[in-house]
Amino acid sequence: MNWNLICTKDDLVEDAGVAAMVNGEQVAIFYVPEAEESVFAVSNWDPIGKANVMSRGLTAHLEGQWVVASPLYKQHYVLNSGQCLEEDITLKVWPIKLVDNDVYLAS
Repeated sequence: MNWNLICTKDDLVEDAGVAAMVNGEQVAIFYVPEAEESVFAVSNWDPIGKANVMSRGLTAHLEGQWVVASPLYKQHYVLNSGQCLEEDITLKVWPIKLVDNDVYLAS
């Protein structure tokens, strides 16, 4: 696995997402300090709403898991697996880690 520096923690917004372009693909990066794994990376593409909007979704702790709600139709996606709780659909996820103040994404 190849780890690439994608941004710093200062670039992220607590309990919210930001979008980043990685290898030609939009990635939604979430910083949730209360979670055991505090950073998550999922596809910014909403497969139901057909738009790059997942980074604008709201984070929540639901059914014992950290999720993001699509800002369009409100489906909940588990941040560490991409699995939708309401539909049989999954967002692409990337391994991501926070080391000191740097955020690394695996490619």
